[in-house]
Amino acid sequence: MSQLDIRRVSTDDHAAWLPLWQAYLRFYNTELPDAVTRSTWQRLLDEREPTHAALAWQGDTAVGLVHFIYHRSNWSIENSCYLQDLLVTQQSRGTGVGRQLIEFVYATAKADGCCKVHWLTHETNATAIQLYARIAERPGFIQFRKAL
Repeated sequence: MSQLDIRRVSTDDHAAWLPLWQAYLRFYNTELPDAVTRSTWQRLLDEREPTHAALAWQGDTAVGLVHFIYHRSNWSIENSCYLQDLLVTQQSRGTGVGRQLIEFVYATAKADGCCKVHWLTHETNATAIQLYARIAERPGFIQFRKAL
């Protein structure tokens, strides 16, 4: 396997990012309007936005993506970082790409002054849960939500 390079997205990365984003949505059996995808991409590029993205590259091929969002917390002075989306291509799963993307978020969030990184996954995502249990703690909270 060639060297993995993880870097934040730039305007030139849209053609590499879009198929990974679409694969992520398919993985979770969901669809979003094109307007949401366009808005997400623009937010990821806007330095004034608290949302960020990086791609994992092997040579000229993007093999993974991660999106993360900085936000305030009433439990700390520093921001927290929510790792919202993580995808590794089917061909690259099990090779450490996911772990390296998460470690990229850890390092970036720490450098940007965040005090923690947190995320969710679906209870059926057993492979990912095995990784997450090795590199983070599971605090036991249950999510509730209501669409508005």
